[in-house]
Amino acid sequence: MGICDGRVVIVTGAGRGIGREHALEFARQGARVVVNDLGVAQDGSDPSDTPAQQVVDEIAAAGGEAITSNHDVADWDAAGEMVQLAIDTFGSIDTVVNNAGIVRDRMFVNSEQAEWEAVLRVHVLGHAAPARHAASYWRARSKAGEPVAGRIVNTSSGAGLMGSVAQAAYSAAKGAIASLTLVQATELARIGVTSNAIAPAARTRMTEEAFADMMAEVGEGAFDAMDPANVAPLVVWLGSGESADVTGRVFEVEGGIIGVAEGWRHGPRFDKGARWDPAEVGAVVADLLAEAEQPTPVYGAG
Repeated sequence: MGICDGRVVIVTGAGRGIGREHALEFARQGARVVVNDLGVAQDGSDPSDTPAQQVVDEIAAAGGEAITSNHDVADWDAAGEMVQLAIDTFGSIDTVVNNAGIVRDRMFVNSEQAEWEAVLRVHVLGHAAPARHAASYWRARSKAGEPVAGRIVNTSSGAGLMGSVAQAAYSAAKGAIASLTLVQATELARIGVTSNAIAPAARTRMTEEAFADMMAEVGEGAFDAMDPANVAPLVVWLGSGESADVTGRVFEVEGGIIGVAEGWRHGPRFDKGARWDPAEVGAVVADLLAEAEQPTPVYGAG
């Protein structure tokens, strides 16, 4: 018995790294899993169904149920086909874990349009499209009077919450995902759907090169805080029926740490009650900043 017995789960970008561990843990907890991955190299080339199939084979060997999906999650119609594949194969869809992503590390002043378009497409559209089609299915079930316990788990990043040097496009995309999560949680609550996000730190193809020292494997017998498997338990719980009262949150997860991120909120303000003269603004801003909390430093700054 597991906390996801009977649930049907889509995990995007599930052929390697963090997504792979999500898929395996969902299966261990009784879910039937759609393992989505294009199997591409880090630059988006050479697609292959091998990584996804290997995960499916591993799940099947352990007695679980899973199927592969090589749909492009950033393509609106393809994302809908992926959701329909889950419904046609397993009879429903209960949880969507949006994990697929890419990076194009570059200092902002050197960044190119094509890099921005690629990163925003995969992350923002690649999160919005699968969840949008799943939400339509859940709304139809709700209108038909059927109980719904839909779960969306998005993948933001510390870069999206605090910013990261040389990752302007990635930071912008991950920040958009955090905001998307808030809107999904608010709009979909009435039909029985929650939406939460994680900001994970773990060893992946994207991080082990950029942060080689931090991501290095530890010696045998020691706790490997950067093992991507450490992220999966929180994601599986958020994707289960047990998390019904939790929505609109972004969780930071690293090693054995689970934290709740506290995002933008209204801070100090002063109301003149009339229009400001530009010459007056400086002194007021200085007072407000003196009263406000200092922001968390951007990753890689200093």
